[in-house]
Amino acid sequence: MKLWRRQSAGDDLAGTVVESANAGRSAAKRELVTPGNAKKAVAIGKVLAPALAPIAMQLAAAARGAWDDRRARRLGVPATELGSYSGKGGALHARISRIAASAKDLASSAEVTADRARGAAVEKFLRANGARLADLAAAVRAAEMMPTDRRRAAHKAVAAELDQIEPELLGLLGVRSTNGASPAAQ
Repeated sequence: MKLWRRQSAGDDLAGTVVESANAGRSAAKRELVTPGNAKKAVAIGKVLAPALAPIAMQLAAAARGAWDDRRARRLGVPATELGSYSGKGGALHARISRIAASAKDLASSAEVTADRARGAAVEKFLRANGARLADLAAAVRAAEMMPTDRRRAAHKAVAAELDQIEPELLGLLGVRSTNGASPAAQ
């Protein structure tokens, strides 16, 4: 270790190098991993591990639960059904199942059964798209085993078909866009 020391108060540029004779010995004494330090660390670990392990497990479980809840919200499904929508096409599977569930809810609603014209439109939608949704779900499952480029292309095609089905469903549900027209009419 080298230290600089001024010779005099008036001489700013002159300096002398002072070698510390103990610098080499003190660096060797300050080794972090020694047999004694290792024994102390093991002893501390034996005392703290039983106390900290349950806390660490609770933190890990809470973090996993929060992650699953976030993922379920992103997919639009309950956290209990999250396992059904795993894999690369999980978001598409969730989207397909939500559309199918909404269509079934629409078909069984009391308003549709009371209004014949609307009921006929719902029946036409279900006939046209019920089997199509099943085919799209099968396509997403089949795409899971495809090479990456082909899988992405298949997923884009399925997403494009869902983009065409959703506005029609929203129109049947009575959801209007901001310009006043139904999404199906756009």
